[in-house]
Amino acid sequence: MKRFRRLRTTETIRTLVRETHIQKENLIYPLFVIEGENVKNPVPSMPEIYQYSVDRLDEILTQVSESGISGVLLFGIPKAKDEYATSAYDPDGITQKAVKYIKKNYPEVLVIADVCLCEYTSHGHCGIVDNGVILNDETLPYLCRMAVSLAQAGADMIAPSDMMDGRVSAIRNALDENGFMHIPIMAYSAKFASGYYSPFRDAAQSAPCFGDRKSYQMDYANGREALREIEADIQEGADIIMVKPALAYLDIVREATQFGVPVAVYNVSGEYAMVKSASQNGWIDERKIVTENIIAMKRAGADIIITYHALDMAKWLEE
Repeated sequence: MKRFRRLRTTETIRTLVRETHIQKENLIYPLFVIEGENVKNPVPSMPEIYQYSVDRLDEILTQVSESGISGVLLFGIPKAKDEYATSAYDPDGITQKAVKYIKKNYPEVLVIADVCLCEYTSHGHCGIVDNGVILNDETLPYLCRMAVSLAQAGADMIAPSDMMDGRVSAIRNALDENGFMHIPIMAYSAKFASGYYSPFRDAAQSAPCFGDRKSYQMDYANGREALREIEADIQEGADIIMVKPALAYLDIVREATQFGVPVAVYNVSGEYAMVKSASQNGWIDERKIVTENIIAMKRAGADIIITYHALDMAKWLEE
């Protein structure tokens, strides 16, 4: 009889033979920055997550810097929104201000800038709209302007999340033409039209005013299509590819490893909110569940984990 239990006898032995490990350096914390002064708004659907004005960023950035995680994924919430997302590529826009502040005061913190129009458009969609139709090719120049603007502000990495066809190639060319050949692109390559995003739309104030995003985000029933999306983004110049959400799509993460580029997952707002609410009600042990979830992401093949649990996980790893 094969005695598998011999290697489970004590914690020391279990640790010795453990196959999958979490490292703080693999973790990225999503951060919401809003216009105004002395603002720290709680997000009701995401316990312990806040919108910060730039002058309040030190409260969270100190934690990020001291935690040992690699950095932040930045989302901006402007005061002014219009049909052409003008605030998204304004050199003095909220996201650009936040990037400049972080890189000046916390140069060791990696700043990944999300590139999408939904937080900046009056209609809440990720592209330019004409008669209720989200236009693809007409959206690309605006995404490029936003990406270049954020690189000029000092962003270390650009992360297009809009799911317009051809946007990685367009952004890569725009960055290169403006002298940012060294800036990598983390593409939201397999981003599914998921019900897990609802709390994020509260946090980023980005819910669409009409319809939904199913004409550009992926059908969650399609696995092979996700691999085609990933392959296309790599061919267009993506340095890192992302699968979003994480937990319900670990089969896609496993398949994505075949392409030989770093794989990121986004442990999204709905996944976070479910764990937080259940733990606050005493139904689960938050630390055990979060650790198990992140191990599952790593075991599936994720190299980078974007998660609202990042700071807690870093603290637990220290303990």
